[in-house]
Amino acid sequence: MTELRQRVAREPEAPPEDKESESEVKVDGETASDSESRVEAVSLPPSADDTPEVLNRALSSLSSRYFLLCVNYFFYGETVTDYFFTLVQREEPLRILSKYHRFISFTLYLTGFCMFVLSLVKKHYRLQFYMFGWTHVTLLIVVTQSHLVIHNLFEGMIWFIVPISCVICNDIMAYMFGFFFGRTPLIKLSYVMSGYRCFVCPVEYNNDTNSFTVDCEPSGLFRLQEYNIPGVIQSIIGWKTVRMYPFQIHSIALSTFASLIGPFGGFFASGFKRAFKIKDFANTIPGHGGIMDRFDCQYLMATFVNVYIASFIRGPNPSKLVQQFLTLRPDQQLHIFNTLKSHLTDKGMLTAATEDK
Repeated sequence: MTELRQRVAREPEAPPEDKESESEVKVDGETASDSESRVEAVSLPPSADDTPEVLNRALSSLSSRYFLLCVNYFFYGETVTDYFFTLVQREEPLRILSKYHRFISFTLYLTGFCMFVLSLVKKHYRLQFYMFGWTHVTLLIVVTQSHLVIHNLFEGMIWFIVPISCVICNDIMAYMFGFFFGRTPLIKLSYVMSGYRCFVCPVEYNNDTNSFTVDCEPSGLFRLQEYNIPGVIQSIIGWKTVRMYPFQIHSIALSTFASLIGPFGGFFASGFKRAFKIKDFANTIPGHGGIMDRFDCQYLMATFVNVYIASFIRGPNPSKLVQQFLTLRPDQQLHIFNTLKSHLTDKGMLTAATEDK
């Protein structure tokens, strides 16, 4: 009886299935014109963005602007502390910010990281982490490279102009090179700039004038020196020696990198644009795209120049050592003075200097 009641209870549900099947048959039997007219008759509601508002805020403000602020604060704070140490030590607020700079930077980043985790929205995790990753990659490629360009500028204008000229000559090749630099070869350009202090001197802060200066005694890198030419080459050119700046020898390494490795920055940018099916990054320069389209090779070059300076050029800076020495406590200064005095006495340099006086 129970089974019979269950069958009877299920019998009324059968006709709707038949009706649905009949309707499906009718739909299948309609012509293409009938179905198209019926689709046109149905008014579809406009599509709306179903992304939650909290997700829009997370993607627009947190990922892009906040982390950009944190990265710029960290990098340029390090630069200011390194190059303008005297100015920073004179101002109490700047001295505090300089002393705890890395801790403040890490705290800012950690705050943004926690805000990102708290802004995660269900069913949108993948998109949010996708944007989070892209934000960090963009900051690594753009902001870090830009920071290195500023570092190179502080070392001297010549470390900025010559590498850029190398890339320009390699990119634009013979026609544009002959048009702009036809009468001023690159090796001559570096020769001319090496003789001016405004190009070779780093940016420093002058306590006496309370201003930034680009004036110094050029290092040996920018002083003419005489080099002996190998005997094999002497028989060809007829010269025994040649006078040139040591920087011109380093410019060979810069031009080699610009010719062999620099173009890979352009290849990377080209592949990136093809991946997203775009022609240019922007239209800032009519007919030539944006700034990034013109400087895609410069970022690799700027990184190489910065690493090259740190590895082969930059040495201990006496002025920076003196500035740091003056910030120590009196007992620490006295300890360093006695240590330095005994060291110079053991070498005989201090006694010789006293006798000369």
